[in-house]
Order: sequence, then C-alpha cells, then structure tokens
Amino acid sequence: MKNWILKSLWIAVPAIVMAVQTTAQQAPAPEPVRQIVVSLADRKLALLEHGQVKKIYNVAVGKPSTPSPEGTFTIERRVVNPVYHHNGRTVEPGPANPVGTRWMGLSTKGYGIHGTNEPNSIGKAASHGCIRMAKADLEEFYGLVAVGDQVQIIGTRDEQTARLFEPAPAMVAKQAVQVAKAEHPVAAPVTGQQVSISEAVVQDASHHEPVMIAVSAAASR
Repeated sequence: MKNWILKSLWIAVPAIVMAVQTTAQQAPAPEPVRQIVVSLADRKLALLEHGQVKKIYNVAVGKPSTPSPEGTFTIERRVVNPVYHHNGRTVEPGPANPVGTRWMGLSTKGYGIHGTNEPNSIGKAASHGCIRMAKADLEEFYGLVAVGDQVQIIGTRDEQTARLFEPAPAMVAKQAVQVAKAEHPVAAPVTGQQVSISEAVVQDASHHEPVMIAVSAAASR
C-alpha cells in the first residue's frame, strides 16, 4: 500500500508542476504602472498612470536628417546634472549643456529624454533624435518617472495619439466660433476701423499662444 502511494505521488508531482507552468505561461503580463507615449507627429509627450493621462508636455523631436527612433523602449538610466560627451567634446553641467539638467537614457543606445540649451526648439523637429523638454517640464517629469518605465515613441498619428493629444472639446468649440466669426468684420471700439476676428487673434498672438498652437496643430492634421 505504501509503495503504491509513493508511486502515485511520483507520477502526480510532475503533472502538477507542468500544470502550474502552463498556467503561468497563459497568464497575461501585468500592465505597467506608468507609460510614456511620445507622438512625433504632434511633438508631444503624455505621461500615463494606470492607463489615465497624468500630464502632457510639448517636446522637440528628431529632425528629418536625424529622426527619433520609433518603437517601445524603457527608461534605463536617470541622471541629474549630466556631463555631456560627444565626438571628443565635453560640456560640464550648466546653462550651455546641450542636454540640460536631466537625462533619462532609453533602452536604445544613444537616445534619451533630456533638456536643452535651445528652448526655442521645443515643439519642433529639431533634435538629433532624442526627445527634448523645456527645463521646468523636464525637472517635473523626471520626478514622476522611474527606471523601468515604458516609453512608446509613435511616428505616424494613430487612434492612440489622436485620443491622447486631441484638443479638449471646449477648445475645439472655441476654434469653430473663431473661424465662423473671421468671415464677418467687427468694428474696432476706438478708431472705428474695420478689423476681422482672425486679424485680431494674430495681432494678439502673444496673449493667446495656447490657442494659436492648438489651431496650428489642428490644421496640420
């Protein structure tokens, strides 16, 4: 009887181990807590936590001659006040450093998310392939992410980037009103001259930068 029990266990244990292994292989991989989505077409970066958008930032992306890599990567390294080395040139931390005050290296060699000493490049295709951020945005973003976070860089606009980076409904409605009114001149209150709504928006562009950016982005799609 004892031998029979031992023999039965000897047969059953491998079957149990195999069943556990099969179950483990079939179990879906857990979704990452944080995801970073970069749209090269929109020149924007979205930080998601548990699938929900936490922040959206304007960024600079690779120019046509040195495009940003597309695909899914991870953050492999985080550095505060990095020293810049390239082609025998070394730049210590400071205002002249081409990568700014923070560096987040990606799992594709030579590319990362970092700052810039050319703040006017933000929102443009201007980098050597890395993702550039404005100083304040960069330092805030750096504190919100960690090594191992997933970074998805998307070149062609798709449903995901359209959903993430579309202007808010209120902004879309406002733009529609502006376009409709642009066809009808309105009287200037002081001089009595006629000026169109579209001209007024352009003349006052310094006070409506977010609106003008949104209109430009919508027109480019």
